[in-house]
Formats: sequence, structure tokens, C-alpha cells
Amino acid sequence: MTASSRRLPDATHLGVVHLQVADLARSLRWYGDVLGFRVLARDGAVATLAAHGDDRALVLLHERAGAAPVPRNGRLGLFHYAILLPDRPSLARFVAHVGDTGEQVGAGDHLVSEAFYLHDPDGLGIEVYADRPRSQWKVTSQGVEMATLPVNVPDLLKAAGSEPWRGMPAGTVIGHVHLHVGTLPAALAFYGTALGFDKMAELPGAGFLSAGGYHHHLGVNTWARNAPSARADEARLLEWTIVVPAAGDAAEAAERLRGAGGTVQADGAAWVAHDPWGTAVRITA
Repeated sequence: MTASSRRLPDATHLGVVHLQVADLARSLRWYGDVLGFRVLARDGAVATLAAHGDDRALVLLHERAGAAPVPRNGRLGLFHYAILLPDRPSLARFVAHVGDTGEQVGAGDHLVSEAFYLHDPDGLGIEVYADRPRSQWKVTSQGVEMATLPVNVPDLLKAAGSEPWRGMPAGTVIGHVHLHVGTLPAALAFYGTALGFDKMAELPGAGFLSAGGYHHHLGVNTWARNAPSARADEARLLEWTIVVPAAGDAAEAAERLRGAGGTVQADGAAWVAHDPWGTAVRITA
């Protein structure tokens, strides 16, 4: 194995996230009315969501009727998944819109991005954010500098201009996934050393990893350390997706995980692995 093949390629990005929900009709209303997704396809108890003017699948909702909501103290597994909007004006229009919905929303200026946080009807965590230009990120020997500061909402809203919110715009992608894990060293070993992400930053109880110098495609934290893994009968993250440029890149990542003792299975041209706490990640080209 060459040195370069020990890391995920720079062009790696994230793909679709699969979520288990209790009531698909309820979730579709919320994801449409609040987040502004459109239904790209529906097949029985599964619905595929996309942005407007863009046929790229971003979220798949899988109904398990009566699934229990996420407990207040969380579960090992999903902390939140993050929807990356194409620019700051799009985020401003989303913030103006969500303010009219009455949803409870949190916010954080992370220096590299401005982000807003909310929960879907099942308690699944969601971040909606826009990046600042990479030229404005501060990179030191310790990695990318990030923080959680108050968002200057009045200044942000000025960026909306006169254009109203019309739903998730074309160019919207899944920017990152953030997971509750049992221990930070084990998570960094699985997702960093074995899978091939680079560690970009580490804070008390949390680590941030990426490919290609991005601030993070993955966050891991131990803030729900005493919680068990999400159960099969609960609302939860079923799997998330890493997209690499070529099939060989996916196979190399699977080989690294298997060599580190991970459980990896082929699924067509993709590979599905489970982290030490049972969270599934699909690696595909």
C-alpha cells in the first residue's frame, strides 16, 4: 500500500444520509415546510429528499412506525447532520424563513462558518450552515481554528437582500456529520488512522476530521458518553455516506478498516462499515 493510499483523497465529500423516523407523513411535512426540501422520490415507507432545482439525493427518510424519539440525553450515534448551503445569502434567507416558523433554533459562529441548529419531529439533530471563504480560515500547526461564538444575526440577515426563501437552493449538499461516540481515541483511530480522514482540530471531548483540508467532514464527541447506542426501535441515523473519486479509493479504505479489525461488507460497488458503536458508514465512488 502506498503512502498516498493511506488517506482519503482530497476530492472526498459526503453523500446521502439515511434516517429512521416514526411517521413519514409528519416528517415530510416538516422537512418541506421548515427545511425547504422537496420529495425527489417515494417508494412505500422510504422517501428521498433533494434541494429545489437539483436532483442530487441528500436525505432518505425510512419510516419505522411508532419509533421512539431520540432521548433527551442522546444516544451514541447521531449528534447532528449538517446541510451546507451554497452561500451566505442563502443562509440568511433560510434564517429569515425559519424565524417565521416558530421553530426553536440555536446558533453558532464557528469562525469557518455560520451555523444554525434545530431538531426534527423525532428529535434528530440538524445543522444548517454556510462556510466562510477558505481564505478567511485561520490554519495553525494545531489545525483549523474553530470556536463557538454568537452569530451576528442582524448582519447576516442583511445578506438576504430582497429575494424570499424558496426552499433549499440548488448547490445544497451534506457538509458534514457529527457523531456521539464512546471514546475519542477509539473514534480517531477508526475514522482517522484506519479510514483515512485527517484530524483538523481537537477540543475538550471532541475531534474534527476531514479530507482535502476542509474544516471537517466529520465531528466526533463524547458528550453522550454514558448513553447506549441507538436502538433499532428508535429514531436514528441508519447510515451516512462518504463519496470518493474512484472505486479503487473505496476498496482501499475498506481494506484499511478491515486491517484495523473493523467489520466491513461489500454492497455492490460500495462498502459498508460499522464504527465501534454500531454507526454504519457507506463508502462509495
